[in-house]
Amino acid sequence: MARKIYIFDTTLRDGEQAPRCSMNLAEKLEVARQLEKLGVDIMEAGFPAASPGDAAAVREIARTVKNVRVAALARALEKDIDTAWEAIRKAESPRIHTFIATSPIHMEYKLRMAPEQVIEAAAAAVRYAKHYCSDVEFSAEDASRSEPDFLCRIFSAAIDAGATVINIPDTVGYAIPEEFARLVAHIKANTPNIDRAMISVHCHNDLGLAVANSLAALRAGADQVECTVNGLGERAGNAALEEIVMALRTRRDFFDLATGLDTAQIFSTSRLVSKVTGVSVQINKAIVGENAFAHEAGIHQHGVLANRQTYEIMTPESIGLPQNSLVLGKHSGRHAFEERLKYLGFALDSARIDELFAQFKILADKKKTVTDRDIEALARGASGTIPETYKLERFAVQSGTQLAATCTIRLARKDGSVYEKAAVGDGPVDAAFKAIDEIVGRTLELEDFRLSSVTSGEDAQGEATVKVKFEGRTWNGHGVSTDILEASIKAYLAAINTMEWEMAVYE
Repeated sequence: MARKIYIFDTTLRDGEQAPRCSMNLAEKLEVARQLEKLGVDIMEAGFPAASPGDAAAVREIARTVKNVRVAALARALEKDIDTAWEAIRKAESPRIHTFIATSPIHMEYKLRMAPEQVIEAAAAAVRYAKHYCSDVEFSAEDASRSEPDFLCRIFSAAIDAGATVINIPDTVGYAIPEEFARLVAHIKANTPNIDRAMISVHCHNDLGLAVANSLAALRAGADQVECTVNGLGERAGNAALEEIVMALRTRRDFFDLATGLDTAQIFSTSRLVSKVTGVSVQINKAIVGENAFAHEAGIHQHGVLANRQTYEIMTPESIGLPQNSLVLGKHSGRHAFEERLKYLGFALDSARIDELFAQFKILADKKKTVTDRDIEALARGASGTIPETYKLERFAVQSGTQLAATCTIRLARKDGSVYEKAAVGDGPVDAAFKAIDEIVGRTLELEDFRLSSVTSGEDAQGEATVKVKFEGRTWNGHGVSTDILEASIKAYLAAINTMEWEMAVYE
C-alpha cells in the first residue's frame, strides 16, 4: 500500500506574504473553505503576531473550518506563541508552528546567538507551546544551509520538548534535489528520537527547484510537504501544491506515495486563489495554466484525437477542468444554469443562484454564446458574502482625444439614499474612481489595476481586478462585464464594500 503523504498548505500564510498577494478577511475565509473542500490535511492560516488583522483572520478561519487541522505560525518567543494560541484555540484541531533560524549566517547576523543558545530557545519555545496545544511543529529556518549534525541536535531537543512535527525548510531555495534528499535521510538516520515525530519539508523556488526538492525529500522519507496553491510565496514562491500532488498521482508507479486530496478541486482552487490575490497564473504553468491541456500543433492534435494519452499524461477532468464547454444562451433555464454551476464546482444557496441567473440572462442578451468561462467569471465576480454598502445605479462618461475625460456616477447606499457625482480624470477609469471617492468621502490609493479578457471574441467579458489602500491597509475588488469601464467600476466598488464591511465589523 502506498505511504500517506500529508499536505500542509501555507497559501494563507507564506503565499499571502508575497508582495501584492495580500487578502482581506472575506477572501481568506473563502480560500480556507475551498482548501477544506480540496482536502488538505493542515492549513496554515497565518502569522497572528504579524498584525491584529492577521490574528483576527486566523481566529475566524479556526472557527469556520472543521475538517482540517489549523496551524498558526509563531517565532520562538512566548508573546508570539500566546498570540498564536489565542487565534487558533477554537479550532477543532489546532497546531502551533514555531521556528528559529539554524544556519551559521542567520545565527550570527540575524539572531546574534550562539548555537547552544539557539537549541535552548527552540526547546523552550516548544515546551511553552506544548502547555497550550498537544500538536506542535518546530521548523529550523534556513535548514538547507545549516550544519546537518547541528540540525539533528536541535531536532532531538525539540522532540524531547514535545514537538510532534519537525520541519526542514529550504528557506532561500538553495538546495539541489539529490543534496536535499541526503539531508532528509541524514536527519532521519541520525536523530535518535525521530520516530516520535513526523518529518516535514518546506521548499522555496529561487532556483526553480522547489517541487523537485520536495519530491526528492518525500522519497527520502519525509511525511509532510508544505506547499501553496499556484506556488505563491515570497520572492520566487513556494513549491506548488498542484504540481506535487499531480506528480505523486500520475507517477504513483515511481513514488508509491499518495495524498488524500480531491484532485478534481485543484482547478477551481487555483482559479479562486488567482482571483482573490489578483495574481494571474502564467499561461504555460504546469497543471493549471491555460495551455496545460491545449494542443495547437497539427501532429499533436492528430495524436490527441486518436488517443488522448499520446500527448496527455493526465486528464483535464482529473484536476476538475471541464473537457468540453457547454454553451448556454438566453433561452436556457434556471435548472440548466444551476447544474452548470455545480459542475464548475460552485456550491451556492438559492438566493445567490437567483442573483447570478439574473446576471446571466443580462449577459446572454449581450453575447451570442455564454461559455463556462463566462459563468465562472460571473460566479467569481463577487463572493456574495459582503453586504453592498454602495451599489452602482448608472454611469455616463465623456472622453476623447481632444476632450478631458469626465464621468458621472450614481450610487445607491444600503440605507436607501442615492448620491450622484461627476469628476474629471486622466482617462475615463480615473474619472470614474475619483467620482466614487467623492461619494464615499474617502481618498483611496490605487495600488494595482488590471484588465483581462474572460473569453475571446469581440463580445468577450472583461474582468477587472483592483487593489486599493486606505490608512495602511489594502483591499481587493473584482468585477466583470462586457463593458470594461463597468467592470472597472464594479471592481472598485467591490473593494470599497469589503473595506466598509471590515471596518464596521472589526473596528
